[in-house]
Amino acid sequence: MFKRDLKLFNGFLFSDFKYLMAYSIPLTALIGLYLGGYWLFSTPIYIFVIIPAVEFILTHYGIDELETRRAEKGIHWLFDIMLYLNIPIVFGLLIYSLTKIVSYEFLSIEFLGSLLSLGLVIVSNGINVAHELCHRTKTFERFLGKFLLIPSLYMHFYLEHNYGHHLKVATKEDPVTAKYNEPVYSFWISAIKGELLGAIKIQKNRLSRKNTSFFSIYNDMFWYAVIQFFYLFLILVLFNLKGLIFSLLAALFSILMFESVNYIEHYGLLRKKLSSGRYERVQERHSWNSNHILGRIVLYELTRHSDHHRIAETEYQNLKSINNSPQLPFGYPTSILLSFIPVLWFKIMNPRVPRDMYELSLKK
Repeated sequence: MFKRDLKLFNGFLFSDFKYLMAYSIPLTALIGLYLGGYWLFSTPIYIFVIIPAVEFILTHYGIDELETRRAEKGIHWLFDIMLYLNIPIVFGLLIYSLTKIVSYEFLSIEFLGSLLSLGLVIVSNGINVAHELCHRTKTFERFLGKFLLIPSLYMHFYLEHNYGHHLKVATKEDPVTAKYNEPVYSFWISAIKGELLGAIKIQKNRLSRKNTSFFSIYNDMFWYAVIQFFYLFLILVLFNLKGLIFSLLAALFSILMFESVNYIEHYGLLRKKLSSGRYERVQERHSWNSNHILGRIVLYELTRHSDHHRIAETEYQNLKSINNSPQLPFGYPTSILLSFIPVLWFKIMNPRVPRDMYELSLKK
């Protein structure tokens, strides 16, 4: 009986419909919001308890190793539609949450559960999907990506990530490449600050090449600020001060979770600087790879991060697992939890950092 069920589940994992599992996170949030009470903690429990447990079982049976090659499926409307549907899902849950929390006390478990659930939806189905769309070549898809970044108040991510992080990854100049022995808590501060300042610098350079002032209507950072201000003002008008505070806290929590993902993706990995003064090209060994299957699917293959940095425009369904890249011993949810205990994280991860990169981290 168990083997038959495992075979059926295995067949689903290899079908194109496996990415429907990405909707399981907002589904748990919807169930929690509808039922209320302790059910509001369904989403954090699902992500940080159930998914790690299931991944442990699947890893034990070797299922992680069964689908590692690139599928070469190209761009198909099904895979794109699966991404686009996250827009009404994220904003729908945002509005539903706001209609619920107006009747909750600030310090109640309902308010906290709603906050955690919405924040996790914003980071998994908002920022994560926006990351995929912002790498697309079609203008309207990049627009959709930026639109999905509004609830996290992180629209500048588009500039810094595409034109900063992918150029500076695995260097000390990259604000989202965590240093060796750097705790995640100090990383949160340096990453958030570095990404914002990096986006401003990138925008200044882009405008200067066009002989355009930074203080002009052609400044994307200006429009990001206007859009996000209008978003918050609209929430204040419709859902009063409590709704505004809830939205700000949900955005902050989603940002911290997102930066935790950045932390585990590049922790301790560095590129060599060549005699020319330039860095060696980005290789598979400059990002941590994770092939733990459930986390892969619910995050649209984000965990195959080494292949993503190899060619950033590769669609999520075509990313492959690269065996010669550094491997995370656990999936993303478990790794994030471990990072919250720096001593334990360092004990597990430091020995896995390549020796030459460890030596680079000692140099100023």
